[in-house]
Amino acid sequence: MIVVTRATGNIGRPLTRALAEAGEQVTAVSRHPAAVPDGVRHRVADLAEPAGLRPALAGAKSLFLLLSGDLHAVGAHPADIVAEAVDSGVRRIVLLSTLGVVTRPFGTTRIAMRELEDTVRESGLEWAVLRPGGFASNALWWAESVRARRVVAAPFGDVGVPVIDPADIAAVAAACLLEDRHTGGAYELTGPEVITPRGQTEALAAALGEAVAFHELTRDEARAAMARNMPAELADDTLDIVGNPSPAELRVSPDVERVLGRAPRPFADWAARNVDAFR
Repeated sequence: MIVVTRATGNIGRPLTRALAEAGEQVTAVSRHPAAVPDGVRHRVADLAEPAGLRPALAGAKSLFLLLSGDLHAVGAHPADIVAEAVDSGVRRIVLLSTLGVVTRPFGTTRIAMRELEDTVRESGLEWAVLRPGGFASNALWWAESVRARRVVAAPFGDVGVPVIDPADIAAVAAACLLEDRHTGGAYELTGPEVITPRGQTEALAAALGEAVAFHELTRDEARAAMARNMPAELADDTLDIVGNPSPAELRVSPDVERVLGRAPRPFADWAARNVDAFR
């Protein structure tokens, strides 16, 4: 049995499907009831209350751990989830971390994630750590304005990073859960090219077959919008990166290709597959 947390999100959905198609027994965990692929067991649990995971972890051999937003806040205790996994007899854990633990190790949320990485390494379990950079799916923040007004509103319009398709993250996670050769690996996951918000807007316009305008937000405007959906500390850390990426954050990593044997998919591919969200 493999347990997938946040199984109904942009990474969890394709990961759950891939594991099920590989013939694995899968338990999909989400905060609310949700549809899952045929043959997949679903359990409702709040990661902020790790004891509630015990029924889902019973009999599990592996755990994919993707933190909910509230577990990035100051005072959260995500290490308790690792302890529950150990107590439940889980043998392997794959943690979704962030590239920022390497590129900006002193940010508030990065320090906490580094501590969680250390907890996983010291747990006695087999482990792998995935460190993605920016997600292509963050463009879904623009979906409402694109649908209503054909406008993308974002900060730092001409500053880019190599955003990664969440489906590629899911594919790497599946490999780490299923293949022993990835045990003890820490993988930096990026897309194949640097792309700016203005460039993403052009890719969305091409997918839609219609013009889409770009409106540049100030940092304060962007922070206010982001803080409605994530801890303020995480919003600040994210804006620090997308507004002034370091050379390490602009680097295109070879790790997706090393694991999957193919290059990561470009943003335009993600846009074409998800264009209905913007219609």
